[in-house]
Amino acid sequence: MKRRNFIKQTAITTSSLLIMHDLFAKPQNKVYGHNNMTYTLDTSWSKANSAQLPVKDCHEMVQDSKGRIILLTNETKNNILIFNKDGKVLDNWGHLFPGGHGLSVHNENGTEFLYITDTSKHQVYKTTMDGKVLLTINAPMDAGIYSKPEEFVPTETVVDKNGDIFIADGYGAQYILHYDKQGKLIKYFGGRGEGDAHLDNAHGICFDTRNNKRTLLITDRTRNCFKRFNKKGELLEVIKLPGACVCRPVIHGDYLYAAIFRSPNSSASGTGFVTILDKHNKVVSNIGGNEPLYVNGILQPMRQTDKIFVHPHDVCVDRDENMYVAQWASGKVYPYKLTRV
Repeated sequence: MKRRNFIKQTAITTSSLLIMHDLFAKPQNKVYGHNNMTYTLDTSWSKANSAQLPVKDCHEMVQDSKGRIILLTNETKNNILIFNKDGKVLDNWGHLFPGGHGLSVHNENGTEFLYITDTSKHQVYKTTMDGKVLLTINAPMDAGIYSKPEEFVPTETVVDKNGDIFIADGYGAQYILHYDKQGKLIKYFGGRGEGDAHLDNAHGICFDTRNNKRTLLITDRTRNCFKRFNKKGELLEVIKLPGACVCRPVIHGDYLYAAIFRSPNSSASGTGFVTILDKHNKVVSNIGGNEPLYVNGILQPMRQTDKIFVHPHDVCVDRDENMYVAQWASGKVYPYKLTRV
């Protein structure tokens, strides 16, 4: 290796180590957050052995009815890692999902199933909890909205009580695709465009069950907001989150939780945090971000203030209201735990 290249490579490596040291050097007993939604940080929650159970991007997490925390990563040596709440790995499986991105769990008549989206294979899968694929959904070419299968890049799913599946094509044509439980397309809405009813980076989707309602809450990450639709695809509300490139919405009790991938825009690398909204969709706490400020009822731009995260991609909230944060492109770190205080 030439001396010039050696010096350059050494400088890059040293810089990367300093960044990671800065992240892990944060005091673990410091309290983060605002307005009684506060947490301590544990960056060493996972007890996984990285040599045996490596991760690439930790994309999403869910908790099943047994209380287990299930992580999806795009590492095909083990796409799924299953933890207990203390961070011990209970099980692992999966070699089929090089673009494993979206993970949701659905209880169907007392039996739970996972739904996985793969952005590399352009498919959505329904699996058993131990990884058997039961249903595969491909690009809906007959719908006339795609000219080739690769334009379908699904990022997230949510399943209705009757088994109907809603897929967010968040890295593709930006449609929300509504299927029946057998995988037959019923309709679609959204799509790329400038109007409020259109979407740009429809990264996440969930059913919002707060306030005794059941509506679809969909991410519009480029525009820093969530958009509420009914199941017919009619726009009901825009929840603006200035400065926040938000990932999927996660509903737990009366609160909405979300990972902020970057702030104030998608070009600002390493600037993520976590936000929490109350049942009135008012931001009440930012973990690693500035205290939420409203002026004349308008939320002011949010930003990272504490570099405890790099690129948060998802949060999972357990029954004790602790949070687990999965990160994308953040040094292949395992999820962090935020313990409610």
